[in-house]
Amino acid sequence: MNVSQLYIYPIKSLGGVSISSVNITDRGFEHDRRWMLIDTNNRFISQREIAEMALLQVEILPGGLKIYHKINQETSIEIPFKPITEEIVMADIWGIPCEVQIVSDLANTWFSKVLKTSCRLVYMPDNTRVKIDERYDINNGITSLSDGYPILLISEESLQDLNNRMNEPLPMNRFRPNLVCVGGNAFIEDTMREFEINGTRFFGVKPCARCVMTTINQQTSQKGKEPLNTLSSFRKKDAKVLFGENIIAAGTGKINVGDTITIVQTKEGLFNN
Repeated sequence: MNVSQLYIYPIKSLGGVSISSVNITDRGFEHDRRWMLIDTNNRFISQREIAEMALLQVEILPGGLKIYHKINQETSIEIPFKPITEEIVMADIWGIPCEVQIVSDLANTWFSKVLKTSCRLVYMPDNTRVKIDERYDINNGITSLSDGYPILLISEESLQDLNNRMNEPLPMNRFRPNLVCVGGNAFIEDTMREFEINGTRFFGVKPCARCVMTTINQQTSQKGKEPLNTLSSFRKKDAKVLFGENIIAAGTGKINVGDTITIVQTKEGLFNN
């Protein structure tokens, strides 16, 4: 198998960035979900509440990020990699407190205007450490501002299997993976307990439970019923719809599109697909 696609999502729940190589840090892919939007109660905001966030695309610049509207690309803002303010607040991610830094008043105003809701853009400083659920952790690991785990793996064959069951195929961006592989059987990621890419070891620790965000068209922000309807028919366990595998890296390094994936240890899959 090989790495076929790599993605990062610098601002949580905004459009992802396709990249050809990535540095592996102590909390996942470099720049991945180090920023997010919070509401007036300091709780994180996602496409679950505001589907129009899908229309905001992020671009990596030498000195920071550019965010623009996919339909009206003249609506844009640039922010530096490091926040302008010194203001620290305690944000809430699924009930987990997380110390973050306000980026700038300008960013707060821009996002509030574009999304038509009062919000602030925050950054995760290096000294903020959000621990991985100890039930699935392997080495006292940490993650970014993600939903619990630093890396999500999906195979192209898994998506093809799903699309073969639906009337209209869906693109990979519905599932927001970080790492996409090709060359194995459908749902091989379910069974990849330990594998290596370019000298870095990775561990598959938990299937990914999917939510309503997968039903949002990432180009139009329109909601539908798929893929959850179809996935529920053959990928449902304990009232959760599962697609993709949450991954933890054991160390740092760099991986590239085209790199070979060597499976070191397997585990039993949850389904007989």
